[in-house]
Amino acid sequence: MGDCGEECEAGALDRAAPPSDQDEALAQLAWAIAHPARVRLLRLLISRKACVCGELVGLMPLAQSTVSQHLKILKDAGVVQGEIDGPKVCYCVNAAGLARLKELVGGL
Repeated sequence: MGDCGEECEAGALDRAAPPSDQDEALAQLAWAIAHPARVRLLRLLISRKACVCGELVGLMPLAQSTVSQHLKILKDAGVVQGEIDGPKVCYCVNAAGLARLKELVGGL
């Protein structure tokens, strides 16, 4: 096995400690983007300057119900927000949620 330096010294990480709130938050956000379709949806929304209403399904090789399920997961994780506009839901990136994801990943 390789030498991992000071990080491996006793006490560097308390093995008995439960996951921190940051660990839990990162795990939830990581799961939300753990599917290639959700990553693609997030990239599409990031590339838009305004909310997208209904056109996402046409940009994905998936059924409308599948796209909706993926958007729900992203919304529940807080990286996407949705607003009801008549019979449609318009989606856009939640800037604060995306910033939090970047912050947590950067802290690894």
